[in-house]
Amino acid sequence: MYEMRESLKELFSETFIESVADKVKAQYPAFHKERFQTLVQDESWETEEFKQRIRHIARALTETLPPSYEEALHVLYEVAPECKGLEGLFVPDYVELNGLNNFERSIQALEYFTAFSSAEFAVRPFIIQEQDRMLARMTEWAKSDNEHVRRLASEGSRPRLPWGQQLPELIRDPKPALPILTLLKEDPSLYVRKSVANHLNDISKDHPELVLDLAAEWYGHHPLTDWIVRHGLRTLLRRGDLRALAVFGYENLEENSVEVTGLRLSSPVISVGEDLEFSFIIMNCGDHSRSLRIDYEIGYMKANGKQAPKRYKCSDKIYDPGSHHLAKKQSFKLISTRRFYPGEHTLSILVNGKRLATASFELQ
Repeated sequence: MYEMRESLKELFSETFIESVADKVKAQYPAFHKERFQTLVQDESWETEEFKQRIRHIARALTETLPPSYEEALHVLYEVAPECKGLEGLFVPDYVELNGLNNFERSIQALEYFTAFSSAEFAVRPFIIQEQDRMLARMTEWAKSDNEHVRRLASEGSRPRLPWGQQLPELIRDPKPALPILTLLKEDPSLYVRKSVANHLNDISKDHPELVLDLAAEWYGHHPLTDWIVRHGLRTLLRRGDLRALAVFGYENLEENSVEVTGLRLSSPVISVGEDLEFSFIIMNCGDHSRSLRIDYEIGYMKANGKQAPKRYKCSDKIYDPGSHHLAKKQSFKLISTRRFYPGEHTLSILVNGKRLATASFELQ
């Protein structure tokens, strides 16, 4: 749903917490603002990360909203439209925390709240507790006029949702959720289609053949579905899965039908913070045009002295017979999601899943 950043927890600033207290107080005059703020900003608050802070706020609301679950929901129904986006995730989290024993009322609330932030995390314990009942409701959500509700049907049932609780039964057997995806495979909303593609990508990590069968059935009938299939198979395409490549017309290359020559690096030695620039020539040696997916793979040195490969997309188009020059660069600037280790790295060029050229370079 969102790109994780260390600064996300800072969204829940002292000013924000005070604004939440004011919004709740406006709808529930008996609300004790000062107690709520004290409960939130206790001794553990500063050490907590983003999702921990969401739950912390939900717990503080549990202590300060009406003790009746239904009365508390009534207050949150009024507050939710003013608590949108990431900052509003504590509202559906309150339902997850307090409503597992009140299925119908809770699911109605999550359907409403999801339009303002997202209930994709909060629905998951309900799926684990009552999968058949929950998937039946989510199948109805997939027919909603509201794109946020339709997306919740797909995103909430993703077996391996990032940041979210995993769904072990759907990891083991994802087929019960497929009717939801089928209903959404031509959805006009890109927001929804991205979720369906990500759901398929989740499934492909455990059941590639199931996703490949579905892709072969879906592809070629509607441009919106084709977009979903291409993005849903991205992990399999990066791995060079021949059946995934074949779905999109990438042929299994015969010997010497395509060659990579002249692989050149900007320098055999680069430093952390610099870019690795490289170029090469793709030679289509045949007498007809070919659909070629060209990837490059960096073999990153790890702390244990072994390389860990990561593949990146370079080009994806039809290449006429003859030679074609390509140039790219890969950044080695420091980022929070990757740690660089000095030593020998490798760069490989892959065409339709086949490794056709490799060069080494030193990172220092």
